[in-house]
Amino acid sequence: MKTKYLAILFSAIIIGFAACNPQAENTNEPYGNPPAEGFNLAGSDAKAMAIADEVMEAMGGREAWDNTRHICWNFFGRRELIWDKWTGDVRIDMGTSTYLLNINDDTGKIFQDGTELTLQGDSLQTMVNRGKSIWINDSYWLVMPYKLKDSGVTLTYAGEEATEDGRMADKLNLTFEGVGRTPQNMYYVWVDKESRLVTQWAYYPTTDAEEPRFTNPWKDYQKMGNIMLSGEREMAQLSNIMVFDELPESVYNSADKPSLKPAADSE
Repeated sequence: MKTKYLAILFSAIIIGFAACNPQAENTNEPYGNPPAEGFNLAGSDAKAMAIADEVMEAMGGREAWDNTRHICWNFFGRRELIWDKWTGDVRIDMGTSTYLLNINDDTGKIFQDGTELTLQGDSLQTMVNRGKSIWINDSYWLVMPYKLKDSGVTLTYAGEEATEDGRMADKLNLTFEGVGRTPQNMYYVWVDKESRLVTQWAYYPTTDAEEPRFTNPWKDYQKMGNIMLSGEREMAQLSNIMVFDELPESVYNSADKPSLKPAADSE
């Protein structure tokens, strides 16, 4: 059962993200939680957007999210990712393969057993695109609650409903248009009545699908830096979740696998 479950993870979520978050500027204006450019403001409803703002606040706040730079995690034991939110640089270590990408300009290098592959033209771009698809999928599993008002999203309120563990929640519906690899996907997201954290989601491959492909809890939130992140998905774990203010440039430009423990010890 677990093997079957893990087999659908990559195909389940290929949703596009908005551009990387720049470092917040100090102003005298309230920081707020404005929607990303391209968010479907006209098609979304006020109650759902207000709940999304409450989720952002419960997760640490928009300013803390924007000021978070490097996020690292292990995707269900299958691969390790490091993401610089400010620059768009991404490192993916997966078996003997290493992808060093920039997801903002769709450039990158691919290494096999530490040796750069001499790919050119369409062959290189195909591999870069594959790496970006991995990042889109794997990061959405980790940071989806911060993306409720993302570009291309339509967000609506679907009423009150208990999660599978019996806790009452506000239920939101997310659909997508013109973004990512699979904009036909749809999600329901449950926001806990008390904590205002996302505590469950359900994935539908299409908006007209009658049953979800899966429903997962979001549990065991931990404060990482100044934000909250959850790695518990019941049947599998996002592990080794870390947040850093600074990492050496070699993390994103050298095939040598970095040791993050010294950086973690210094935080």
